[in-house]
Amino acid sequence: MSLRIRPARPGEAPLVHAFVRELARYERLEHELDATEAMLDEALFGERPRVSCDFAEWDGEPVGFTLWFYTFSTFRGRHGIFVEDLFVRERARRRGIGEALLARLAARCGAEGLARLEWRVLDWNAPSIAFYRTIGAVPLDGWTTMRVTGAPLAALSGAPVPEATS
Repeated sequence: MSLRIRPARPGEAPLVHAFVRELARYERLEHELDATEAMLDEALFGERPRVSCDFAEWDGEPVGFTLWFYTFSTFRGRHGIFVEDLFVRERARRRGIGEALLARLAARCGAEGLARLEWRVLDWNAPSIAFYRTIGAVPLDGWTTMRVTGAPLAALSGAPVPEATS
């Protein structure tokens, strides 16, 4: 059995979308998913890509992925990486694949002198929280994630916000 971590390649937006859909199902958030393959293709491989994706393959079969982007810390004065999505298919869990995906990003942080590697986890996801603690991750108590989207975002911007098309 072999594990390989590799970057996503142009033309693989359908595979990225399939993983995002599986993650949304796992997180019970399918009703919030409106990203399309075309949107992901543009974000990953368009003229100005702003996000990256790595796949984990077990014996050549894609079994996990991370979708990530660079952030910046004014307090640290350096960039970091934020993991938007991390998902390993259920049949492939407990093989070190999630840790390998994060280790790949941690190595990138080291090689590029980045200050931190961060992500969010749903508070009900006890198995993931327990796993993250085993690799040294700590929750940031005292911080609340805030979000503006949809109509409130449009109102704040003073301009209409484009809606996703199906």
